[in-house]
Amino acid sequence: MGIETFGTIDGSGIKKVAVIGAGVMGAGIAAHVANAGVEVLLLDIVPEGAANRNAIADKAVEKLLKSDPAAFMSKAAAKLVKTGNIEDDLGALATCDWIVEAVIERLDIKQALYQKIEGARRPGSAVSSNTSTIPLADLTAGMPESFKRDFLITHFFNPPRYMRLLEIVAGPQTHPETVAAVSRFADVKLGKTVVTCKDTPGFIANRLGTYWLQLAVGEAFALGLKVEDADAVMGRPFGFPKTGVFGLIDLVGLDLMPHVQGSLKRALPASDPFHATLRDEPLIAKMIETGYTGRKGKGGFYRLNRADGGKLKEAIDLSTGEYRPQVKAAVAELEDGGGKDLFALLSSEGVAGRYARSVMARTLAYAARLVPEAADDIVAIDDAMKLGYNWKLGPFELIDKIGAARLIGLLKADGVTVPALLALAADTPFYRVENGARQYLGADGAYRDIVRPEGVLLLADIKLKSQPLLKNGSAALWDISDGVVCLEFTSKGNSLDEGIITLLAKALKLVKDKYKALVIYNEGSNFSVGANLGLALFACNIGAFGEVEKLVATGQKTYQDMKYAPFPVVAAPSGMALGGGCEILLHASAVQAHAESYIGLVECGVGVLPAWGGCTAMLERWAFDPKFPKGPMPAPSKVFETVSTATVAKSAAEAKELKFLRESDGITMNRDRLLADAKAKALAMVDGYQPPKPVEFFLPGPTGKVAMDMAVEGFARRGLATKHDKVVSGVLAEVLTGGDADHIQPVKAERVLELEREGFMKLLRTNATLDRIEHILETGRPLRN
Repeated sequence: MGIETFGTIDGSGIKKVAVIGAGVMGAGIAAHVANAGVEVLLLDIVPEGAANRNAIADKAVEKLLKSDPAAFMSKAAAKLVKTGNIEDDLGALATCDWIVEAVIERLDIKQALYQKIEGARRPGSAVSSNTSTIPLADLTAGMPESFKRDFLITHFFNPPRYMRLLEIVAGPQTHPETVAAVSRFADVKLGKTVVTCKDTPGFIANRLGTYWLQLAVGEAFALGLKVEDADAVMGRPFGFPKTGVFGLIDLVGLDLMPHVQGSLKRALPASDPFHATLRDEPLIAKMIETGYTGRKGKGGFYRLNRADGGKLKEAIDLSTGEYRPQVKAAVAELEDGGGKDLFALLSSEGVAGRYARSVMARTLAYAARLVPEAADDIVAIDDAMKLGYNWKLGPFELIDKIGAARLIGLLKADGVTVPALLALAADTPFYRVENGARQYLGADGAYRDIVRPEGVLLLADIKLKSQPLLKNGSAALWDISDGVVCLEFTSKGNSLDEGIITLLAKALKLVKDKYKALVIYNEGSNFSVGANLGLALFACNIGAFGEVEKLVATGQKTYQDMKYAPFPVVAAPSGMALGGGCEILLHASAVQAHAESYIGLVECGVGVLPAWGGCTAMLERWAFDPKFPKGPMPAPSKVFETVSTATVAKSAAEAKELKFLRESDGITMNRDRLLADAKAKALAMVDGYQPPKPVEFFLPGPTGKVAMDMAVEGFARRGLATKHDKVVSGVLAEVLTGGDADHIQPVKAERVLELEREGFMKLLRTNATLDRIEHILETGRPLRN
């Protein structure tokens, strides 16, 4: 296969991948390639004197299967990872289309390996390094032209399954078709957002991220801050993860920081502001030396002290180096809603304001220096930080929130040089909307449209140029063209309430009259966390049980109307789809799920049961599966096992195994492609679409319930089920076994739905269930009562 055939722009030329280096990153990359359904060869060195010459790669796969969070989206994916070693199996590289090098960050070791790869690979196959510190020009020095044409850097972030960023660096001789094929494969198959970087030290995310972290740590020491207060400032006010700075370093490992800092120190010119952030902190050196390297070690800036059998959360005192009990952050500038006005925080003369200003004003200025040095435009910088460091807003989006002119004023007051790009913006935003298109400011002062990759459709873009067809406080309906409309949830956490049920009912009527298909989708962090428990608890506390029962009945009817609608309804979840959110998927004509969808019926955990048709739908999934045992008991038992334990699938692939998704449902790896894929699925179903026919069950009745009750009693004796678990499970068992059904008489689905409603209301009237609901609303954790 020559370069011409390899470089198919959709990446379809990549059928098999090799990863050399079975360490944490290499093994994680291999696992994620397997998640994409692609065969991967994982190689490492032969351990000295080992009986099993593949021992390192084999052990890596064993660790991957036990990792938490899981590296594999399904245990079945592990079968696609074939192990070997670089002495015996290099010849197999000739069967691979992309070879990823992920060995130790030493140039001599990498270059020696490249010589072996060049002698074994097929001409035209892509070769890339996962390096984060070594320039591409150094990696390829002395290599033949044939190698340089096929070589690039593909910098994954850890853990590879979950971190969406992939930084790609091409050399001046890298063939464009090779870059295009690897980029497209990474985008479509691996679900990555590909950010093109220049061959500069640290590329984008680690260059800016390390600058930010180093500055934040140094300023916290200088100002004598508690680590809790520093993390409170460097967290939610700026849209950063709640770990803040010190919590983040604990997560990635203190011992990693000196290596990254050292490589940047060596590579960056003396004029770079990065050098001013480097401070010798003896406490950090001592922590690393004594094994306090963060969560993977004995602790870090935070630790869990288990002395004398206890579990005391502690934090280190930066001035003394001694651990003390962890305290809640006490930052006056962030109290009473403070921290929402970033300029007010940055200009405050309190210690938090001085800390925020000394860190963030300089970090944002540094970001502006990186265009065009490290990236061609501000979009690449923003994407890198949002996806590589989980910032909600990129640096330039933060500048827009603060105001470029205001930031310039803060920098000048502190004697910091204002970068040319920031000075160019001055009174203009870095981003704007013009004629329904989002635009960014270029380094030449001209605005350009943000162009999405082919096959990407975002509701956020559609909303810039249109008005909703229907809207209320909890949902909106949008025309996404070609006769397809999209129902978007807009409530807090996308929790389901009367507003969403009402708009769904209206949407079904509108689509029937004027459109071809309905897609249910949103761009929140989660598809839906389930029903709004707060409203349910409030209604119960004032005795409005009739209103709750009415909503349950209305929800059931609306979901049934959706299931039996004369047009296709495609649900497109991402993130959590729990409880009532899962029930939407169960009643849709089809589902196109993001690979990272976490789906489950969790109602039993809060003391109720699925009552918008979830029990009935799951019974149907198992009872009518031609591969599953027949008879009145197997399907109810399987559903009881899943629902009573509030089992949640940890991926879309796992959701298929649990039948929350059908085998025919689609999975999209890239979150940004989900809406386009769901729309395409809906349109493909339109011609000749026929809704499903109502079903009847043969259920075991009271004898089946007794068997389930006995099983739960056994769990209770072993301490695995609580007193109220037994009550909830008993009601669930009655629903799933058909109440007073006789196993030789068919039970209509309507009867099971009726049992759902009755069971739900029965449990909702118990104090133990109300206690569970109140507890989870207050703490976010289930109550084991």
